[in-house]
Amino acid sequence: MRLTYFGHSSFLLQTADGTRLIFDPYRHGCFDGAVKYGPIDETADVVVASHTHDDHGATDTIPGEPLVFVHPKDEKVGTVHIKGVDTAHDEAGGEKRGKNTIIVVDDGDVRLAHLGDLGHTLDAAAIQAIGPVDVVLIPVGGFFTIDHDEAARVIESLDPRIVVPMHYKTDKVDFPISPVDPFLKTQQTVQRDGGSTLEVTKSTLPTERTTIVLEHAL
Repeated sequence: MRLTYFGHSSFLLQTADGTRLIFDPYRHGCFDGAVKYGPIDETADVVVASHTHDDHGATDTIPGEPLVFVHPKDEKVGTVHIKGVDTAHDEAGGEKRGKNTIIVVDDGDVRLAHLGDLGHTLDAAAIQAIGPVDVVLIPVGGFFTIDHDEAARVIESLDPRIVVPMHYKTDKVDFPISPVDPFLKTQQTVQRDGGSTLEVTKSTLPTERTTIVLEHAL
């Protein structure tokens, strides 16, 4: 599995069988210019979105004719299994900001969960539905999603080997969200080498949980 961070909550995932999957594409300049990450010009076989807000669900911006799954349920593309777990964008069951779908991708070697704009900690039913995961992509900026303390609790409940924070304040987004640093203070082992790409296989997973900060490529 090869993971490239575009920015905000958007990633390109290249799976073991070569399938190219883009998570949560944003629309460059959306929300009156608040989202300043560069346009995504990568192609993909599959585009998946956790919800339809323009900073996550701009599936029409991806070139070509990919398969598109918004709020996916249970999909199979080649040898890649994509599973959706229903959650909410807020702590009120979706009444404030709507529904959110956690996206679990299993390529036969590594299981990865993209938590979208999760707005609450996870109950036992959601944890069971997600199942064991090796890699978790998690929002940490608060305000619109879980904050750094809630994110730390979610990580404890899922117990992945690799944690990749997303949806936090940078110079490319004007939302009133926090930077990544408060979350990093909750984590024991942090790796930040300045890269935007991560290679993961089952055999190379770290023995202890490691939080890896990827720099936005766009």
